[in-house]
Amino acid sequence: MAEVGRVRVCDPGALLPDGFWAAVAVWLERPQVANKRLSGARLEARGSAALPRTEARRPGPSAGPEQERRGPGPGPSEGDPGPGLGPDPGTAGGGREQAQVPLLSGDPGQPVKTGRAEGGVPAAVLAALWGHFSQSLADGNPEMLAFLSRPGACSQPGAPHRLDLVLRTVIPKMSTRCPLRAPRREVVVQDVPNGTVSFLPLEENDDGNLEVTVDNVYQIQLRRSKEEWFISVLIFCPERWHSDGVIYPKPIWLGKELLARLARWSVENRKSEFKSTLSLISILRYSEAYRELKEKYKEMVKVWPEVTDPEKFVYEDVAIAAYLLILWEEERAERGMTAKQSFVDLGCGNGLLVHILCSEGHPGRGIDVRRRKIWDLYGPQTQLQEDAITPGEETLFPGVDWLIGNHSDELTPWIPVIAARSSYDCRFFVLPCCFFDFMGKFCRRQSRKTQYREYLDFIRDVGLSCGFQVEEDCLRIPSTKRVCLIGKSRTYPATGEVWRDEQRTQYIRSRQGCPSSLPEGGPSPSAPQVAADGAGHQDARRAACGAGAPATGLWLPGFHPREKAEPVRNCASLPRDFIDQVVLQVANLLLGGKRLNAGSSQEGILRTWNGGESLSLTEVAKELDRETLQRLKRECGGLQTLLRNSHQVFEVLNGRVHIRDWRRELQRERRPDDKRSRSSEAFKTRICWFFTHHPDGCVLPSDCCPFAHGPGELRPPRASKKNR
Repeated sequence: MAEVGRVRVCDPGALLPDGFWAAVAVWLERPQVANKRLSGARLEARGSAALPRTEARRPGPSAGPEQERRGPGPGPSEGDPGPGLGPDPGTAGGGREQAQVPLLSGDPGQPVKTGRAEGGVPAAVLAALWGHFSQSLADGNPEMLAFLSRPGACSQPGAPHRLDLVLRTVIPKMSTRCPLRAPRREVVVQDVPNGTVSFLPLEENDDGNLEVTVDNVYQIQLRRSKEEWFISVLIFCPERWHSDGVIYPKPIWLGKELLARLARWSVENRKSEFKSTLSLISILRYSEAYRELKEKYKEMVKVWPEVTDPEKFVYEDVAIAAYLLILWEEERAERGMTAKQSFVDLGCGNGLLVHILCSEGHPGRGIDVRRRKIWDLYGPQTQLQEDAITPGEETLFPGVDWLIGNHSDELTPWIPVIAARSSYDCRFFVLPCCFFDFMGKFCRRQSRKTQYREYLDFIRDVGLSCGFQVEEDCLRIPSTKRVCLIGKSRTYPATGEVWRDEQRTQYIRSRQGCPSSLPEGGPSPSAPQVAADGAGHQDARRAACGAGAPATGLWLPGFHPREKAEPVRNCASLPRDFIDQVVLQVANLLLGGKRLNAGSSQEGILRTWNGGESLSLTEVAKELDRETLQRLKRECGGLQTLLRNSHQVFEVLNGRVHIRDWRRELQRERRPDDKRSRSSEAFKTRICWFFTHHPDGCVLPSDCCPFAHGPGELRPPRASKKNR
């Protein structure tokens, strides 16, 4: 055996050894965080066992028929040193989190067949694997036995030497640039008292049985020496280590990259507020679906007609489509369905997600308030509708299985409501991005959470109030907002629809500060009476809203969808005289209050030229009047955008505003092999602001300035050959 790396860990927060096991859990359950060539890992089974004694001639008793009849139950007591395989004790090692994976019982006397790589119960049972392996250790493999039982920092003399076992499948990332590699299974042996975790690869022998191989066996160890903690990586047999560059990297990577990450994770006193990536679906099937879709739709990047980044939007929608396809595939298997689910994408934007889902056989359509240029490239099989969506009786989809909200902005909180009121069988998928409430911007109410976490909790509350079992997952997309919320089932029977809809109405009104009781205007029929009369779903909803509901059928009259034409808010549409006034006012501040010229200055190069001082944007804003600031706030970027647009006069760097010195600008543009025409021969289409307004005039002479020093130098550009 050989040690390929060791690192000292500083632990000022006294987080070890628990922090070490939390870091090991990340590498065990989410190895793709450290190894980017992996897609993830799937935990097949968990259990506990004991190392065999060297004098033993057979493995200890395994889970037999009696255990199978009892099912998973309490494991052996702390004082039971027997080597039998039992359920995971769960809280060993400082209370680290354990995934809820069932322990599968098996007969260690039977060979372990290789089963399907994905889906359902694995054929290889952890009990049989450990039974065969422990028998080989007892019969004549003292080196491996010594490797697994190395004394560590936390070992206690006389304590039962019990182990935590995990059977996991490591899934490589699938791409066209990397050769396809099959997933590999491993038995992970966690020795909590000794502070070691060992990884034992499994291979298929000639008879098709799984067995532990000594190749690529490695161990991560935590030790303490003289009040200092150390984490090290050891390889059992270095001469038999075979690196494939994906699942098993080179030993130097284990000793440097992996070890550095484990050391950092061990002392990080923070817990992620989000779930693991792709926790609700099969990672292996997702990887296969994503690779196939990416190869099929990669040509969209080349023909992307929108101004947005094609690679980001194409591959993000491909990833979301792959997730939904696997989610729906597993749902069909759970429900015994054969027909593919239908859908409606509310606020579909460029419509690529709709196009992919329709091309993969799911009937559906997309609706957005504005038509995009790329819609014309999809063909007639992709149904995209240009329309504004206002939540009400006219925006229900009773025959649709799923409603999708992919960055649906102001419609995001309404999608669970629309799905709940469309039909009892309608489900929803939302990927929140911008923060909107039922009417207007979302207002924070808790300072202990991040705004993103608080908004996700709000959307979750909406789904719960609508009667959904809401699940959360984290997608694998190139975006900082990648947490989705899914409502697949209801918390109430179909007969309780009327009562539940009353709760929805009250919840929506509570978000607006309105009374939660039903509006006055006449007695509304009770829920039993409506049900007895056989009223339909929409009639029941109207009954819940009462006679005072708006005649238009809107659920909240104050809701306003976004405008069909996206307004230009980059200060370019502001009146010219208003922009000139702000420019003069800011320039006066930077020049120390010196009087600016109202007309032309004298021509010539000045020996001294006042470049002014620099001020922060906050200092500049304090000097502007309230009306000017309010007008600028309605534009994207406000004051900073206006000053950046006035490129001729100002330079904005790191939040500070300067007067632009065009002598430095010409020095930056000048190159040794510059063959461009002189500035005097260029077409000057604008008057020089400094020549007109600066107290010292322009810092450049007329033949060097790219702007006109007076109306006589204005020369409009000629029409290009293309225009002619």
